[in-house]
Amino acid sequence: MKFRAAVLRSYENPFTVEEVTLRSEPAAGEILVEIAGSGMCRTDLAVRRSAGRSPLPAVLGHEGSGVVVRTGSGPDVAINVGDHVVLSFDSCGHCRNCLGAAPAYCDSFASLNLFGGREEELPRLTDATGKALAPRWFGQSSFAEYALVPARNAVRIDPALPLELLGPLGCGFLTGAGAVLNTFGASPGDTLVVLGAGAVGLAAVMAATAAGVVTVAVDRNHQRLALAERFGAIPLPAGATGLPERIRRLTDGGAQYALDTTAAPQLINNALQALRPTGSLGLVARLHTALSLEPGTLDRGRGIRHICEGDAVPGVLIPRLTGLWQAGRFPFDQLIRTYPLADINAAERDCDAGRVVKPVLLPERTNR
Repeated sequence: MKFRAAVLRSYENPFTVEEVTLRSEPAAGEILVEIAGSGMCRTDLAVRRSAGRSPLPAVLGHEGSGVVVRTGSGPDVAINVGDHVVLSFDSCGHCRNCLGAAPAYCDSFASLNLFGGREEELPRLTDATGKALAPRWFGQSSFAEYALVPARNAVRIDPALPLELLGPLGCGFLTGAGAVLNTFGASPGDTLVVLGAGAVGLAAVMAATAAGVVTVAVDRNHQRLALAERFGAIPLPAGATGLPERIRRLTDGGAQYALDTTAAPQLINNALQALRPTGSLGLVARLHTALSLEPGTLDRGRGIRHICEGDAVPGVLIPRLTGLWQAGRFPFDQLIRTYPLADINAAERDCDAGRVVKPVLLPERTNR
């Protein structure tokens, strides 16, 4: 089967949109999805800085949505041809964490999602010369017209929903909203500070507002702060003097929860200082340097932990988020700008420059 995909051939060069070949049908427990849209996440772009750990050439993309066009056999496939699905991260399904409803902490998460995928998939996807492309990125490689994925990755959704916009619910929006609703279990009257008003941070703001949580959003970009305010947060510039004290005043003595999406050590320390006793800070961004904590930041029961994929079971959280969207309480579509797949490099430039919160790539169908 031949179709078009965006291929990253080197860590320095642009994506190239080219013809690729899928050399196998869906196996047991797999589905073939015709992609309607795929969000561009900063995790995709971080491959350029992965120091060779992510194999290239590869088709990236891990926020796909689309229509199932073929299915494999087996008891794991509870999805049918014609179903509309959102695709999320890969997991093994049988380790202790997967069985304990924590698939984001799958024992095989890194090998399945980041560093080459399932070994049995080589060389199922090839370029026009027959050269193998790296196995499925996050179980998807959805910067393409089609994606072959484990049915376990897919979440069936209402066909009345705007399918082409739903892909970011599989990762970026899931991460921010899940941190608030799952990790923190925030409820009306709680207080939260969100550091960084990008896609993950703004999803957290929207989820917090839906949950009745008083939220302060911190960012250096005034346009992003205006978005956060529109979604219900109190905006606070990152460069404001006395940031912890200002957060404490705005949250009636200190925030119960803080979510950092920036990996900026100073902001992380500020957030810890702004927490009330027993407060919790969650980190979702990967730290690239050692994190030095200032004396006293972890006193009085304050805690800090990393959060992966919003502690989500995608099949539970994604329908919850689409339900909130239908009720007008999680307007994630206001963060999206769409681009043809052929304009993937323009989407990357706009994302890097902060001109767009969440690019979504739309494959252009051609007759074959």
